[in-house]
Amino acid sequence: MIGRLTGTLADKNPPQILLDCQGVGYEVDVPMSTFYNLPGLGEKVSLLTHFVVREDAQVLYGFGSPGEREAFRQLIRISGVGPRTALSVLSGMSVADIAQAVTAQDTGRLTKVPGIGKKTAERLLLELKGKIGADLGPSPAGSGSAEQADILQALLALGYSDKEAGAALKALPPGLSVSEGIKTALKALAR
Repeated sequence: MIGRLTGTLADKNPPQILLDCQGVGYEVDVPMSTFYNLPGLGEKVSLLTHFVVREDAQVLYGFGSPGEREAFRQLIRISGVGPRTALSVLSGMSVADIAQAVTAQDTGRLTKVPGIGKKTAERLLLELKGKIGADLGPSPAGSGSAEQADILQALLALGYSDKEAGAALKALPPGLSVSEGIKTALKALAR
């Protein structure tokens, strides 16, 4: 239906923004991860979208990266998880954090998100197993895990898919700093 919007950022009122596209203003709900990366008012912005039609409303959800939109779509497919809950999860956790939680089956990370209890967290982990985080493999152990998570998040923010970012991350030599890791991963992805 509506897959992407490009226009001028007219208003920001978390979690909603107003995007002016050739004179038509679209109200778009975005996760806080996307909201914090938006440019200033009056500047051009492009968002991937997901359009939800309910009997009482039609709502556009916007995302800064394909990974975020795909995670949102996987979340809303789960019984009992609606768009608001999925937006809350993506506002409280990055896609990489969700993938690591699913891979490690860590309910504790999900229960830190407002509105997610233990039973919902267990259902999310069960339903997302093999769908999110499968391409990333086990989370790296030791001191490099924080750097690798930052590198992964940067690649996802640049628009690479979970699969591409995960493959580039696996190919990196251990012990790289975040900036060196991003540069090396981008060179590998450019080939």
